[in-house]
Amino acid sequence: MKISNLQISPEGVAFTDKHGNKLGSAAALTKVINRFKNIWLDFSLLLIHCVNEHWPSHSLRRLAFSLGGGRIGRGSVIHMSARYYEPRGIEIGDDTIIGYRATLDGRDSLKIGNHVDIASEVMIYNSEHDINSADFRATIAPVVIGDYVFIGPRAIIMPGVTIGKGAVIAGGAVVTRDVPEFAVIGGVPGKVIGERTNKHPNYHLGRARLFQ
Repeated sequence: MKISNLQISPEGVAFTDKHGNKLGSAAALTKVINRFKNIWLDFSLLLIHCVNEHWPSHSLRRLAFSLGGGRIGRGSVIHMSARYYEPRGIEIGDDTIIGYRATLDGRDSLKIGNHVDIASEVMIYNSEHDINSADFRATIAPVVIGDYVFIGPRAIIMPGVTIGKGAVIAGGAVVTRDVPEFAVIGGVPGKVIGERTNKHPNYHLGRARLFQ
């Protein structure tokens, strides 16, 4: 008899992974513990996302993000409908704006600097599947976004990328490799299409729109 990942036979009880490979008792226990941790994480994210979706208050969204384990600096705001995969891996600096329906991945380290403007529906990932592995396993790599970076609407930042200070990512660009300081990136995949002339930014983004 087989019940999900548990096999019961005259020879005894055996545990298997999702691919049908047999597991020792220690490995099986680890998987059970991880399963319960993931269930708790999913429930926590449900609560956080409910706040992000339905409460037009920057303060409440900051509080929900912090209670979930994320770190956010002074004067930074998170607009409505933002989504996270794991808040504990995310660190947001001071005076930074996270746009409407942005996706922030925290399954590895995601560090966002000061005075960073992230527009609507930007997606930042630090985990992806290895399409060449036999078991389609997930891989992780940190993402770092420097101070004074601007990321345009619907841009996608892929795992392992570092975006240098003052860089600009054009709307819709897909960034798959490191970006030099003050470079302007556009296209799919993202390439250098220009350079920012102001090499000494010293501005503040200021207060975000209320009730958004």
